[in-house]
Amino acid sequence: MSPSVAVSLRQVALRHTNGLQTIARVDLDIREGEFVCLVGPSGCGKSSLLKLVAGLWRPSTGQVRVSGVDPSSLQARQGLSFVFQDPTLMPWAPVADNVGLPLKLAGVADSERRTRVSDALQQVGLQDFAEALPHELSGGMQMRASIARGLITRPTLLLLDEPFGALDDITRQKLDDELLSIWAQSGLTVVFVTHSLSEAAYLGTRTCVMTPRPGRIAFEDVAEQPWPRPAHHRTSPGFNDRLRALQDALARASAAAA
Repeated sequence: MSPSVAVSLRQVALRHTNGLQTIARVDLDIREGEFVCLVGPSGCGKSSLLKLVAGLWRPSTGQVRVSGVDPSSLQARQGLSFVFQDPTLMPWAPVADNVGLPLKLAGVADSERRTRVSDALQQVGLQDFAEALPHELSGGMQMRASIARGLITRPTLLLLDEPFGALDDITRQKLDDELLSIWAQSGLTVVFVTHSLSEAAYLGTRTCVMTPRPGRIAFEDVAEQPWPRPAHHRTSPGFNDRLRALQDALARASAAAA
């Protein structure tokens, strides 16, 4: 049996109140268990598309559905988590309280909240930093805490908006590997926005290349690469072929829009 559709977009467009059109005519189905990366030039609507899927914004035209329902509905919101570019941690609160905040707001009992916070911190390797304050953590550790907070509600759909963009390459690659491991073990559906073609080539089971604004999907690349990623995968011929295909697709999309 083929996986169900987790996210569906039909003829989706987004025009802001100032008249600027960010997205034009996007059709996209994301199936359960996929890891889909969105790439494209700055301003092409990648983050806007993510906000439409999250139900934070509504399309000007077209339809967005998450598991068959409107993304702003309670049913959809209960099944998704959004991780933003910045960790957005409460600076006065220890890591455990930051991670457990969504459960506290939902009225989850203290005993269950402590157990789930412990599990989430274990998932991201922060089990020894539960009582640390955000300023005592490195940038990578702060982002781990943000991802743990995203996982604490046990979502089926995880949306990430350039979460590792501000980190150095070594930290970024390590977090890429950790995120892939979490995805593989949990069965999550992931939609990941990035400016990095190499990151998309490494992470995505499918990568969608968007045109310059107003953004449309110009190219889709489906990965045929092994999981788990072998050592030195980033220097393998298969990875380099995939990266080159994405680079060529982005160049064609940009040239066509010029």
